[in-house]
Amino acid sequence: MPPIDSTSAAERPMLGTLRRFLPYLWPKGAPGLRARIVVALALVVVSKLIQVFAVPFALQGAVDTMAEGSREAVWLVVALVGGYAAARAGTVLFDNLRNAVFERVGQDATRRLASDVFRHLHQLSLRFHLERRTGAVTKVVERGTKSVDSMLYFLIFNIAPTILELALVTIIFWTRFGFWLVAGTLTMVVVYIGFTRIVTDWRSKLREKMNDLDTGAVAHAVDSLLNFETVKYFNAERREAERYDRAIHDYAKAATVSENSLAWLNVGQSLITNTMLGAGMALVVFGWSTGRFSPGDVILVSTLLSQLFRPLDMLGWVYRTIRQGVIDMAAMFDLIDAPTEVRDAEGAPQLDVRAGHVRLENLRFGYDPDREILKGIDLDVPPGSTLAVVGPSGAGKSTLARLLFRFYDATGGRITIDGQDIRAVTQQSLRAAIGIVPQDTVLFNDTIGYNIAYGRDGATSDQVAAAARGAAIAGFIEALPDKYETRVGERGLKLSGGEKQRVAIARTLLKDPPILILDEATSALDSRTEAEIQSTLEAIERGRTTIVIAHRLSTVVHADQIVVLEAGRVAERGTHAELLRQHGLYAEMWARQQAERDAEEDEATIAAE
Repeated sequence: MPPIDSTSAAERPMLGTLRRFLPYLWPKGAPGLRARIVVALALVVVSKLIQVFAVPFALQGAVDTMAEGSREAVWLVVALVGGYAAARAGTVLFDNLRNAVFERVGQDATRRLASDVFRHLHQLSLRFHLERRTGAVTKVVERGTKSVDSMLYFLIFNIAPTILELALVTIIFWTRFGFWLVAGTLTMVVVYIGFTRIVTDWRSKLREKMNDLDTGAVAHAVDSLLNFETVKYFNAERREAERYDRAIHDYAKAATVSENSLAWLNVGQSLITNTMLGAGMALVVFGWSTGRFSPGDVILVSTLLSQLFRPLDMLGWVYRTIRQGVIDMAAMFDLIDAPTEVRDAEGAPQLDVRAGHVRLENLRFGYDPDREILKGIDLDVPPGSTLAVVGPSGAGKSTLARLLFRFYDATGGRITIDGQDIRAVTQQSLRAAIGIVPQDTVLFNDTIGYNIAYGRDGATSDQVAAAARGAAIAGFIEALPDKYETRVGERGLKLSGGEKQRVAIARTLLKDPPILILDEATSALDSRTEAEIQSTLEAIERGRTTIVIAHRLSTVVHADQIVVLEAGRVAERGTHAELLRQHGLYAEMWARQQAERDAEEDEATIAAE
């Protein structure tokens, strides 16, 4: 899975990204939202007409009336000045009404886009999430969703109204002042836009560098904090702090260069607009000197140009924001476009579990094409029986669980449940039929009750309590001050290893699956806790088709069938007694583990004495 970064997003054409976003702005089946867009655009037009015609012409009329020297017209001047003030207030009123009407549209578009991204991220394969940094992904989503609102605002309420205003001003200048003022205004706008684009493109490269550095700093910070135990194990707090400091130092350096470049943009824009303002007013003054124009015409030109300059002065910022927004949205669209490695077959039916008979037939798989992990595995797990899979590290034991859940698809052979190929049924129904107690139980940073109830959507408090009793953790929970409302902390770190495992068992009991996988569920626990939890695990295995993936052989002696994997192949199979009589790999592993256990007991006895 190739990484998705801001560089690839920046290469995507702006118009293509905007076209991709249009369905979110003009949603199907939402006439209310579409009506809001139409009303908002109508308010934009009304506001701009008032700003171009009512505001400057009222002020021009007041100045011309005063210039005529007639004191009796004072009330007319007052009325014109009042109209000028009312027109200015009207533009503010319509602009804010426009924002109020459109706000729901922008928020809805942001919500739907963010929901689509989040939903797709959960549909992506395990390979994608293992190869991506969580901090980097969340930053891409955060930037992309934030850019939606600003993109909508500037495109609809800045760029479009500015074009309309320029057209109206051009018509007024042509009809009242002639060709030269129109030519000067259009030339100024072209030069202004060209200069702004050149400088902003240069600044955008600086911004992209800033974003890359910012994403890297945030991703490292998140990664470091999520693994703070490892940091402390190796006394690496200073090392992590220095590494983070270097990252934010590089970001601060790039940010300084980027912000300083803004001064050059502002100075150049001001030079262009004020040159045009002075030239336009001078042209009207010369016309006034020949009797062609009135003193109010100078005010008219000054007001129209000043109003036109106001959105143009923001053009650099607007263009940069839109361009950066396109980059951020493109990066988010790249996440949406990331291919889903494991897909349901077209028209796939639901898995129909009748007995829970699991078969692995000539199963082959490798995470990389050049490195095969499983090399033709054949296993048969009859309904209600327990199959144990053991073997040295790297033999492919945990890979079997991932293939059963279809986190990956096998590269050869197949897995069937009651004769149904799991690739031919829906993933949702498949995963609903399988429960797992993993080796490393990761809990949500929420309450114990929430984490147990996660096993079944809509579970009642009585069902949660029953599952806790089945996992032998109800007594511990009831003794806590907040009972089931006790928060477990980040990744469940407020609980011990045994308590976390019991929560995982309770969660699986609540799910009540016909097929159960125990993936080295006790390997991280001490011998006493392991013995306590082992009895609980054996109790929940009864009546279910169970696959136990284990490193410690003492936890699987009760299994109906034990399979020993070595280098991706089945080396031995049989019951515990049968395998010991073969004096093969299993017997060797059993003898070694028993010797280690005896040594631990001797040390404990000596320490007690």
